[in-house]
Parts: sequence; structure tokens; C-alpha cells
Amino acid sequence: MPRLLAVGDVHGCSLHLDALLAAVQPTPGDRLVFLGDLVDRGPDTRGVLDRILLLKTRLDVICLRGNHELMMARARTDPVVRREWLSVGGMETLASYSPVPGRVPDLSAVPDVHWDFVDDGCTSYFETDSAILVHANLYPDLPLDEQDELMLYWEFLTGPIRHASGKTVVCGHTSQKSGAIWDMGTTVCIDTAAYKGGNLTCLDVTTWHYWQADMLGRVTEGDLPERS
Repeated sequence: MPRLLAVGDVHGCSLHLDALLAAVQPTPGDRLVFLGDLVDRGPDTRGVLDRILLLKTRLDVICLRGNHELMMARARTDPVVRREWLSVGGMETLASYSPVPGRVPDLSAVPDVHWDFVDDGCTSYFETDSAILVHANLYPDLPLDEQDELMLYWEFLTGPIRHASGKTVVCGHTSQKSGAIWDMGTTVCIDTAAYKGGNLTCLDVTTWHYWQADMLGRVTEGDLPERS
């Protein structure tokens, strides 16, 4: 049975990502959806983007845009955004492109293929017959094509989203420092704080089975208890 595999905020944590993919073993019949914030904060944004671009050549991969991809893209042309981006993870991103450890290069060190991905390789949301996958949040009473940038990329969760479609919302962005998935019934948040010492989570949205990789590359798995 094909799987719909949602992956939470990677944030430059390539070790977590490698361990997670090795455990999940996505196949060409699966669909792999990254929920945004692949970049920034963690130590290896360059490695993460290289891995994603390679995955896209052999698997069905969809990448949602997070607020950090948005900031990184705009940092090239807007000095105000650049200063903000550098203070919230952009410095770590640039450092991952440095040939000299400890030296932070300028934006020209980022290869064009990575800029192309950040600029145009991500989408705002992904929808199935039963679920909506989004980076941050949604207005419950608006259709997806009427959602604005604030909700899609920036607004943190304060509780469950009960979208008018009746579909389950799967999202990231609201970091769960415990490393545990936040399952609220109508909403499931799988940003489990990988770069903060938590876990990177992959959730099969068709069966509600999950895998989690920690900073040592150790993987655990199970089923969401309220859905098994």
C-alpha cells in the first residue's frame, strides 16, 4: 500500500534525516512530504538540501515552504530580512557552505541549485482526500487558496485546527521540546525539535505509524495511541 510520509522540521539536521530515511525506507510508490524549515539553525543545511535534491530524482517528493525558506530566499535582496535571517539560523546555514571550519562565508557561497530550490522548489500546502499538510497553521473557515502568508508560514498553534473541510491537519513549526508528537485529534503537529536535541519525526498519514530519529541517529517507532 502506498504511504503518505510527512516529515517534520529538519532544520539542517542531516544526521537525524539520514537515520530516519534509513529506517522508513521510502519507495517510489510512496509520497514523501517535507513540511518546511529544511534550512537554518542546525549544522548542515547544505547536506540536507543535497539529500533532498537527490531524493527528488528517484522518489515522489514534495517540499512545503516554511518561514525559514521564505526568509532565506528574501535575504538575497532585502538587507532587513537578511539581518533577521542571520540572527535566527542563517549564520549556521552559511557556515555549512564554508570550506574552512569556523569561517562564515557570504551568500555567494550557496550554489545556484540550492537558491533555485529555496526560491521555486517549495509549495504552500499539500491536500489529500482526508488530510491537509501545511507548515504552520490555517484559518479554519477559509479554503486553502485564500490562506495568507501569516498563517501558512508563521503563526504558531495554540490548540487544534478544526478546518471547515473536516480534514485532519498535519503541520510542523510549533516546536515540541519534549520530542513527542502533539496529536490533538483534528490536528497533528510533528515538529519535534530536532535541532534542539529532540527528534526528527516521519508520520505515515495513511496509517498513523511514526518513526523518530534522535541526535545520535537512534530510531524509535510506534503508532499514535488515539488512532491505533
